[in-house]
Amino acid sequence: MRIAKVLTRPIRTGFFADDQAAIRAGAEHDGFAYRGDPITPGFSAIRQAGEALSVLLLLEDGSVAHGDCAAVQYSGAGGRDPLFDAAAARRDVEEHLVPLLVGAELDSFRELAGRVDTLRTATGPLHTAVRYGVTQAVLDAVAQSRRLTMAEVVRDEYATGVELRPVPMFAQTGDDRYANAEKMILKQVDVLPHALINNVDTKLGRQGELLEDYLRWLVSRIGELRPDGAYTPRLHFDTYGTVGLAFDGDVEAVAAYLARLGDVAAPYELVVEHPIDAGGRDEQIETYVLLRAALRRRGAQVKVAVDEWCNTLEDIEMFVDKEAADVIHVKTPDLGGINNTIEALLLVRDRGLVAYCGGTCNETDRSAQVSANVAMACAAGQVLAKPGMGVDEGLMIVGNEMARVAALATARGEGVLP
Repeated sequence: MRIAKVLTRPIRTGFFADDQAAIRAGAEHDGFAYRGDPITPGFSAIRQAGEALSVLLLLEDGSVAHGDCAAVQYSGAGGRDPLFDAAAARRDVEEHLVPLLVGAELDSFRELAGRVDTLRTATGPLHTAVRYGVTQAVLDAVAQSRRLTMAEVVRDEYATGVELRPVPMFAQTGDDRYANAEKMILKQVDVLPHALINNVDTKLGRQGELLEDYLRWLVSRIGELRPDGAYTPRLHFDTYGTVGLAFDGDVEAVAAYLARLGDVAAPYELVVEHPIDAGGRDEQIETYVLLRAALRRRGAQVKVAVDEWCNTLEDIEMFVDKEAADVIHVKTPDLGGINNTIEALLLVRDRGLVAYCGGTCNETDRSAQVSANVAMACAAGQVLAKPGMGVDEGLMIVGNEMARVAALATARGEGVLP
């Protein structure tokens, strides 16, 4: 089976692109928007509508495969590629990738995705979002040519040896951290609430008191609302480096604060993502090694998750080798080709860490479905319910995709399907 034609269309994402630097610097909300001027290059406003590009591959037999090019909410932060421009991406796909794709044989996802991901232009590699979306479409195309799910293709080509079943889902509240957390509890979400702690004064507190109060409320609310006494979710907060800002980068002070949060969270497991932003990859690794050691000295069971400054497969290998985190956020759009996400998840899982198949609220329904297939094939520790910040939509898209894939894979294993 070969690719006969490539179509591209600009589409919507499930959220917005935000200037993280401006928000961390104290930009105030103006309704749903933000007041003030952007700081990060490429932004025309602190919050602006997300853009994506859908790539459709028309196959010889008339079937259509597709994937969506999308970038993270906080583009241009933490060493990431700049703000995504769908029009520019469309030109890049048509100029550089259409010649590579049209006529390509669909006998190996791994080989063709590698060619897409490593392609270089006169100005360097293509934007990570472009590589992300096009390789999604390639995975779908190979799956359709074999009459398999995308998860089965990944499982087989990478010999992961796993049973294809749903993995734990992680939902995020966005700024509506109370009502959305209650939705998660009622739906027994495996990992919650994220809580979007991206500002010291309004969300964390100068001594961390706002987050601590919220955590107390969350633990109490789980006890009140959980429909099943056996429901014990993992609590996972993304703090966007604000803990380090509040405690002036003092690793021991941050460790003491996180240990206190761990006590408040009991009996639930607590994960804190990006507590300190050290300003660069090497500095981030060094800081997190020190932070984890400080937590161990205190007997704290709090886990540290890495996000910013861990954007490539090489970055992830370094964080894993240095034991600089307990949970690795494999942020799918940042790694470029989805083949890199697969390699990263398997690396993290095989080293005994929590392989978090994540991403961003600013993706699309299609990229979320593809991520769900990959997470299952790699037996990820958790997968992000995405896109959007409404909770229900992301849980539905990712959860339903995993349920369908598991049903098909099971039926095929039982001989019900060819």
